[in-house]
Amino acid sequence: SGITAKDIALAIIARIGADGARGHAIEYAGTAIGALSMEGRLTLCNLAIESGARCGMIAPDETTFAYVTGRPFAPKGDLLDRAIANWRELATDADAAFDREIRLDGTQVAPTVTWGISPEDALPISADVPDPAALDDPAQASHVREALDYMGLKAGQALDSIKIDRVFIGSCTNSRIEDLRAAAAILAGRTARVPGLVSPGSHLVKQQAEQEGLDRIFRAAGLDWVGSGCSMCVGMNGDLVPAGERCASTTNRNFKGRQGPGARTHLMSPAMVAAAAVTGQLTDVRNFLRGDR
Repeated sequence: SGITAKDIALAIIARIGADGARGHAIEYAGTAIGALSMEGRLTLCNLAIESGARCGMIAPDETTFAYVTGRPFAPKGDLLDRAIANWRELATDADAAFDREIRLDGTQVAPTVTWGISPEDALPISADVPDPAALDDPAQASHVREALDYMGLKAGQALDSIKIDRVFIGSCTNSRIEDLRAAAAILAGRTARVPGLVSPGSHLVKQQAEQEGLDRIFRAAGLDWVGSGCSMCVGMNGDLVPAGERCASTTNRNFKGRQGPGARTHLMSPAMVAAAAVTGQLTDVRNFLRGDR
């Protein structure tokens, strides 16, 4: 379907705001959350802080236990059985009271991208850039004007018409093996129109990706395969987005200057970044999944 945990997270942040969960812990639940892989759940919880939360949580279940089993520092044998029995008790009580409950219809979540200078500035890829003149809240209108000025965008501009200069696939948010596989699936047999970096989330992920041949797909598409680290997420080690350039990025923050002074960042899922790399502009990844590209 092209819908990922990153899209769910950005939809939530857009709904409640970058400070909507300030001072709270978020528990994610529901059928859409239960259907996520462990990697997807890690992405979702990783982004909880971008809505102001202190942490994000998902109750452990069979997906969790299967993921932990056999990992380098996981308990083994009887110790693992006892640990899983204890972990089953961690689920929130059915009658637990929350300070606030927010419900989203998972079937209405679409591939999502950011257009502004905060993770809450996020919309479905089929939407248009907001018009500050259409907003009643003066503070919100001021924020949109500031964001459009910095990002070099025009009100009413279609998001899928925005050209990009480079891409980045990496960061603690979206560089697990599942993320790299999703991006590689879009890039396989295709050539990127813009330069970019791919930085796996850890040395183990890098090893696994190379064993699966994912590194060869990225290189063949014209992207650089580099070591694991923060890299272009925060403009470290010389991995910068030049001033005025626009980057489609799998990272967690799109603040002013986050990827370098004057850099313009659009957040999205790994598959969406791969699609943008191929087309040279923000693109609905579902076009590739339907075979339209």
